[in-house]
Amino acid sequence: MRVKLGDVCERGTSNLKLSDVSEKNGEFSVFGASGYIGSVDFYQQGYPYVAVVKDGAGIGRAMLCPGKTSVIGTMQYLLPKDNILPKYLFYVVKYMNLEKYFTGATIPHIYFKDYKNEESNFGFWERQVEIVSVLSKCEKVIDLCKQELQLLDKLIKARFVELFGDPVSNSYGLPEATLPDLGEFGRGVSKHRPRNDIKLLGGKYPLIQTGDVANAGLYITSYSSTYSELGLKQSKMWDKGTLCITIAANIAKTAILEFDACFPDSVVGFIANERTNNIFVHYWFSFFQAILESQAPESAQKNINLKILSELKVIVPEKRKQDQFASFVKLTDKSKVAVQKALDEAQLLFDSLMQEYFG
Repeated sequence: MRVKLGDVCERGTSNLKLSDVSEKNGEFSVFGASGYIGSVDFYQQGYPYVAVVKDGAGIGRAMLCPGKTSVIGTMQYLLPKDNILPKYLFYVVKYMNLEKYFTGATIPHIYFKDYKNEESNFGFWERQVEIVSVLSKCEKVIDLCKQELQLLDKLIKARFVELFGDPVSNSYGLPEATLPDLGEFGRGVSKHRPRNDIKLLGGKYPLIQTGDVANAGLYITSYSSTYSELGLKQSKMWDKGTLCITIAANIAKTAILEFDACFPDSVVGFIANERTNNIFVHYWFSFFQAILESQAPESAQKNINLKILSELKVIVPEKRKQDQFASFVKLTDKSKVAVQKALDEAQLLFDSLMQEYFG
């Protein structure tokens, strides 16, 4: 049965400010747009409810909160009425496209009065329990896959430190060298202006941009843009196996090309010589990425220049040990690929079930 949201829940507001919230002393939890933010010595809602971010960052995000908790003032309560399971209400709101109700330019806002007439399926209690059970099991699989991927990443970094010490402090006192000393090193090329000229695009030559690098794992396995013959002429094709390093927007993110591709001057290419290998350098960067990003000057967007990268001191252990580490990474990466496939399938199933239940 299709029912309006406003008929199955009531809206509540909070006047809690961030300054009211303690990180340690309160007994009762307080939630914000990113989740738990601290505690206070009282609670505003005694029973489970759905909270929706109504202002600023994370606007429109829904979360299920337990009873005897509160939310910060940038969020609003959706309190389920009788015979409405709180977690079912959460899935209903999670499925809704609330973005179309956002207002305001500088600080976006969403009003319950604008989306309370959104309709969704609300069956009897038993049916709600059944649907929540199925979706919860699917989400548990998704969460377990994400946790396993995180653990595999930690395993690789732990192995790096075991073999080479802390690369930031060079705790093992290893020899050091710059990237230009360790291989071919240079910026991508995009000579034509404007860079998004339609004449440059739509051909057969893969074009990798900063987002493609930042969103990849160890390897870049796909692309969403291509260059035409004109695009290739004003750029440069880099070989499969090149390590891509971002220097704008996403700072010092790295990934290795799985195919020949072009990229603009916001990406630097590195091809290791006989002293090192690209897998080792990729994981060396993983220890420095946050440091380099925090130090990057910011104008319209954060960026660093080629000079900063070219002066970085990279530890250079025995090549035998680097290759040993690279073999370990390749083996572990096979496990990550399998887990990622399971995660993608579980996410697809969850999305399909949400469509089936609430679409």
